[in-house]
Amino acid sequence: MNVENGVHDPHYFVPAPSRWPIVGSIALFLMGMGAAFWMNSVAPGKWILLGGFAILIWMIVGWFGDVIREAQAGDYGLQVDHSLRWGMSWFIFSEVMFFAAFFGALFYTRTISVPELGYFSHTHDLLWSNFNAVWPAATGPKVEPYHVMGAFGLPAINTALLLTSGATLTWAHWGLVEGKRSHLKIGLLATVLLGLSFLTLQAVEYHHAWTEMDLHLSSGAYGATFYLLTGFHGMHVLVGTIMLITMLGRTLKGHFTAAHHFGFEATAWYWHFVDVVWLILFVFVYWL
Repeated sequence: MNVENGVHDPHYFVPAPSRWPIVGSIALFLMGMGAAFWMNSVAPGKWILLGGFAILIWMIVGWFGDVIREAQAGDYGLQVDHSLRWGMSWFIFSEVMFFAAFFGALFYTRTISVPELGYFSHTHDLLWSNFNAVWPAATGPKVEPYHVMGAFGLPAINTALLLTSGATLTWAHWGLVEGKRSHLKIGLLATVLLGLSFLTLQAVEYHHAWTEMDLHLSSGAYGATFYLLTGFHGMHVLVGTIMLITMLGRTLKGHFTAAHHFGFEATAWYWHFVDVVWLILFVFVYWL
């Protein structure tokens, strides 16, 4: 039992048994099976994948809807609030480790693998005669020539968009704490629009890279790490934008108070994490 300011939290809320975990498991099974079938040219694979994705969306909407209704009903006391904060903290830590693995692969390739390949003289005899130990290597065995994506242009614009979105979200949070609902709504709306703008420009960038720069996933280690890092980050921006849209909808319904708004805080934590990852990505993937 916790005590804060003389107020006892009488119980730890335990939700009723839920069907959503098994629904999510079915969705992931169908998505994995459908993707495997589709990649191996089995006819119904695409439709199984789409069906699994639709079930996953249904699960997310239903499960989060239950959580929102429980929160609005006042079921979550101080102990639950602490648990939610710890849970979100560990989730973000797991995301840090996720991206650390890909940044580690990039670091290993650039600073260890490529220099070592250039150090051994038999590299030229066994791999390719025109190998040059610099990053990124624009040629290689079975790798078509490609162009490297520059830092300035769309990537720089996207950096400005994400940095601005962090500021607008902080402004919205300040408006919530200060009881200024109009600031909260405007700040959230601006953040959503900036997130959607980022995703749109990244789609334009990908189209340009794929069709005009001949930069593909098969373009050696550079192409693989470029699309893995920027692609997974873009997926996180998409998830964060959906979370922000959900927070905006809840705000318009009158949810959240200055004292109770962890759903909003958790989304803000996630969005600021996405901002920081992009800054690191921009420096080490685009700039250096």
